[in-house]
Amino acid sequence: MQTTEINGFVIDEFNSHKLDEGNKQGICPVCSPDRKPKNQKAKCASYDWDRGLGTCHNCNTSFQLHTYKRKGKAEKVYIKPASIDIKPSLVGTQAEDWFKTRGISKQTLDDLKVTEGPEWMPQTQKTENVIKFNYFMGGELTNVKYRDGRKNFKLYKGAEKVFYNIDSIVGFEYCIIVEGEMDVLALHEAGITNAISVPNGATLNTNNLDYLDSCIDYFDDKDKIILACDSDEAGQALQTELIRRLGSETCHIATFEDCKDANEYLLKYGKEKLSERISKAKPVPLENVTTFRDVEDEVTDFVKNGFKPGFQIGLQNFDEIFSTYTGQFITVTGIPSSGKSDFVDQMVVGYNNNYGWKTAFASPENQPTYLHAHKLLRKTWQGMPTREDIGGDRWNQIADHCNSNYFHIDMERYTLDSVLRKGAELVKRKGIKCLVIDPFNKVRDVGGSDDVNRYTMEYLQKIEIFAKKYDVLVFIVAHPTKMYKNQKTGEIDEPTMYSIKGGGEWYDASYHGILVHRNYENNTVKAKVLKVKFQNLGTNQAEAHFKWDPKSGCFIPHEETNIVGEKLPWE
Repeated sequence: MQTTEINGFVIDEFNSHKLDEGNKQGICPVCSPDRKPKNQKAKCASYDWDRGLGTCHNCNTSFQLHTYKRKGKAEKVYIKPASIDIKPSLVGTQAEDWFKTRGISKQTLDDLKVTEGPEWMPQTQKTENVIKFNYFMGGELTNVKYRDGRKNFKLYKGAEKVFYNIDSIVGFEYCIIVEGEMDVLALHEAGITNAISVPNGATLNTNNLDYLDSCIDYFDDKDKIILACDSDEAGQALQTELIRRLGSETCHIATFEDCKDANEYLLKYGKEKLSERISKAKPVPLENVTTFRDVEDEVTDFVKNGFKPGFQIGLQNFDEIFSTYTGQFITVTGIPSSGKSDFVDQMVVGYNNNYGWKTAFASPENQPTYLHAHKLLRKTWQGMPTREDIGGDRWNQIADHCNSNYFHIDMERYTLDSVLRKGAELVKRKGIKCLVIDPFNKVRDVGGSDDVNRYTMEYLQKIEIFAKKYDVLVFIVAHPTKMYKNQKTGEIDEPTMYSIKGGGEWYDASYHGILVHRNYENNTVKAKVLKVKFQNLGTNQAEAHFKWDPKSGCFIPHEETNIVGEKLPWE
């Protein structure tokens, strides 16, 4: 009886190469047709029908026995390129000759369905003869990347971004991720067929891994993911983010010695040596164990440049007194109705505007969810949308932006462990960089100590471990339990971190503390730095004062009077 699925992947065409079904040995669909006539029927390959893989002992290549339907669905509707007739189309052309100079054979071009043809390129403002890297997912053409002779690139407009060659990793216990299509071709040339490439290369400042959302299910069954990114600074930044998203316990690192990437290594050292670089990939360094070489780059940078500047929210008066790193947590306190949650929203929207950070909210305090979503919409809009705006271009653009950058964790019963598990999942699937717990007393640590101080210490230790492991900035909104009136003025004294239940543990364990306090008489709000762990990140006891704009929900430094504008903050 034929198998219908393997590791959750539904088989589209069983035995797609028409091999001797059920036999453990037979011919190789890759090299047997090109062998001498007397050897074409030699049983040079082994078949593993349970895993859906074959291995050739002549050409040292692994191959899939079946084709598979797509796993996972796109979250929105994308434009699909017109289907193409995949035929050997580079024979005798300048394109094929160029690939030969890069060490890539016609067989590899045919295997990966690389084609060429005319395409209008925006960089040159004219139609060029281009190479077409065709992106398939579940056997369907999903996107196309075009490359002209001047090394200009473009993707098919409006098409879904996915990994290049993603279908090739089904059935394998491991896969290789590289930075470009040429590196996939180079590894295929070396007999490594289960290599995939990110669709948009790497950038130094921010790597947008939205394509990982659509493809994440393809990695669920992988025991090992080998990252073979470029050796330049942008490639290493991409590698760091992939480790954060896919998990350090799964990732291994392959390097290319004195070469920038896999294709350059193939040209310089050949197929066998390139294959060795992949087989010698090393696990990501152990967690909780650090040697000098692990942090040598950071030490060198510190010697040269001193402390790195912290991340800021984009409000000048607050940025002058406070900044932060990721991998830390911030305790935000204040008396009820002082604007704590609102100011935290302002901060995460600022981080999103400045750095593209995505945020998850575990906010029982901010229910119902649609009202919280409306607050974030207004802050992003920088104004109050009206009925007439609904469905318009600006509405749709900002709604799509909020949908892709802010995630609300809705649970019937919030516990710290369940929230941190969901946060870890959102790191992996959506790439969040901020997690908001609001308020901490409604996100309980079930099974924690009955002793208040010990309970607080254990609670904050769990958050710190999470923040460091996933390089996330965590906000904890904590209400004070001790509030005293000033006997002279009759006003409630400003709370401190010692006013929160658990007392000194909050001050001792928190990296940073912020007080949000409202002055009803002056109709102002101030943010006061109660604690900043590192002197270079801010000033203890410093204050920033704001007016609050009721239309946008934004906090406005005193010198600013109008923030409503048509330009979006991320533009």
